[in-house]
Amino acid sequence: MTRRMGGRALVCGVLTGAAVLLGACGSSGSGQATGATKSACEQVSAVLSDGPDPGADPVGYAEAQILPLRQIKTADKNLERAIDDLASAYQQFFRTKGGTVAKQAVSRASAEVNAICPGAAS
Repeated sequence: MTRRMGGRALVCGVLTGAAVLLGACGSSGSGQATGATKSACEQVSAVLSDGPDPGADPVGYAEAQILPLRQIKTADKNLERAIDDLASAYQQFFRTKGGTVAKQAVSRASAEVNAICPGAAS
């Protein structure tokens, strides 16, 4: 009987230890993803704060954002898609010299980025 109880205690101890280790891995993994997303959000904000004054030269501002936005890499697939959508919208805006449809696309894409990175595309 003692042998069985000792074996059970050992199994319980091993399982508890494994659960703690797995929990720690999960926590650090999600913390790293949050940190990576935050870093990418900061990059987006920095890119969009550079270039010509968007009020004075909206077409030039749009052109200045395309390449820097495309150079931002992130493991967050939703943010990656949102950044790509914004770069594409700016490219369309530049090509159409600020056309109405392109302006709406920039507005939607900016909202998409802001949903993940509040204030980054303001």
